[in-house]
Amino acid sequence: MIYKVLDKRNQSEVTDLFRSVFTASEGEKEGKLIGNLASELSSNIDNQEIICLGTYENEILIAVIFFTRLRFNESIRVYMLAPVAVSIDHQRKGVGQALINYGLNELKNRAVNVAVTYGDPAFYSKVGFEALSENVIQAPLELSIPVGWQGQSLSEEPIPVIKERPICVSEFNDPVYW
Repeated sequence: MIYKVLDKRNQSEVTDLFRSVFTASEGEKEGKLIGNLASELSSNIDNQEIICLGTYENEILIAVIFFTRLRFNESIRVYMLAPVAVSIDHQRKGVGQALINYGLNELKNRAVNVAVTYGDPAFYSKVGFEALSENVIQAPLELSIPVGWQGQSLSEEPIPVIKERPICVSEFNDPVYW
């Protein structure tokens, strides 16, 4: 498997992967919703505010993750991991976990302090995420399932308490994702 930092040129294959994975697992409506989100995010990849990483096998894209910057008034670097897609044929084989670990190491190399995500605690705990109280770091918008908010420190320091609600990239500024 080969890991790559993706860019805007990968928009079509990224969108197709997300649309097919989420349609197969969650239905056509969710496939369209998350496919559109992936399309918007991948059309704006700048490797600063929006980072996209992929796994290739035999030159075929089999997994993709996005990290997007959360902005605070404080000088702390926090990125959110979402969304994640692994092709149906490669699920439950550790491909997603390996790509996430690769991505977290990429963030550490970029001096990022904290990674957060919003998803299934049973899955994300396998790559070091723990439940994160909104008393520590708030989500950008109100959470429909607060137990899904998770984080991990990417430095030697514990996750700091930040009293303000962050600003996320515009693509996530819709309550439907929260």
